[in-house]
Amino acid sequence: MNVFSIPMRTRFRGITVREGVLLRGESGWGEWSPFLEYPPEVAEPWLRCAEEAAAGDWPVPLRDRVPVNVTVPAVDAERAHQIVIAGGCTTAKVKVAEPGQTLADDQARVEAVRDALGPTGLIRIDVNGLWSLDEAVSSIPVLDRAAGGLEYVEQPCAEVEDLARVRRRVDVPIAADESIRGAEDPYRVRDLEAADIAVLKVQPLGGVRACLRIAEDIGLPVVVSSALETSVGIAAGVALAAALPSLDHACGLATVQLFHDDVVVDPLLPLNGWLPVTVPVVDEEALARLAAEPERVAHWERRLREVRGVRQDRHS
Repeated sequence: MNVFSIPMRTRFRGITVREGVLLRGESGWGEWSPFLEYPPEVAEPWLRCAEEAAAGDWPVPLRDRVPVNVTVPAVDAERAHQIVIAGGCTTAKVKVAEPGQTLADDQARVEAVRDALGPTGLIRIDVNGLWSLDEAVSSIPVLDRAAGGLEYVEQPCAEVEDLARVRRRVDVPIAADESIRGAEDPYRVRDLEAADIAVLKVQPLGGVRACLRIAEDIGLPVVVSSALETSVGIAAGVALAAALPSLDHACGLATVQLFHDDVVVDPLLPLNGWLPVTVPVVDEEALARLAAEPERVAHWERRLREVRGVRQDRHS
């Protein structure tokens, strides 16, 4: 069990350091990196994903590369422009609705991204469920104009019922993320016709094969997205994207760009908007360089025991 601690280039999701665990199995490495606030029952599927990867239990890929978007945190317009230029992708996912910011801040960020991408690039926004129904209905047209047309809006509201209402009141496609990975019943998105696109993340949903089953059953176009992982975790997302029968949208898997460092020899960074389908080689020197402090190692050891305790309780 190798606990890593990697500084980030920009505050993202409220954090400036990403922590997690690399687990070594008979056939490779897996990443277990549930966010620190997640209780054991939420962190358990993330562990299943890591174990699947460490066992080398991924399906045969149908493609040898996958398209990806650059991710733009809730930064100012100038920084957003720089991130897109450096990202080397033709699609950008822009975070909006950051607490403490305004719609005008979001509008300026989206306009800067459009300027950086040029007229043909695609822009999608991610709200993380932070708008009310009324805010979503009024804000989406503003940001759609700022983008010169949005590809889609990801999780504009927290509740799946509101997602369905927004979808019927705006002209921009709606994508569901938290309403799938954080729901007791991920198929309510399908049953309520609440989204046009399903966003799937391999760690929160329990691994590549689990996501393939959800993709088949939910019957929506899929965008494979990151949970802010190292290249070891990103490789699992790439494996999912490579195994999908169809892949109509760029994936949100270029988030290694948000880190100052990585745990592999050749980080999974996009080239002209694409990531290769590959299993990166873990760098032992990087593991030593990025090793967490002893108290953080103890924290993760305790979390692992708690998650395994949850499993034992379920099977008893």
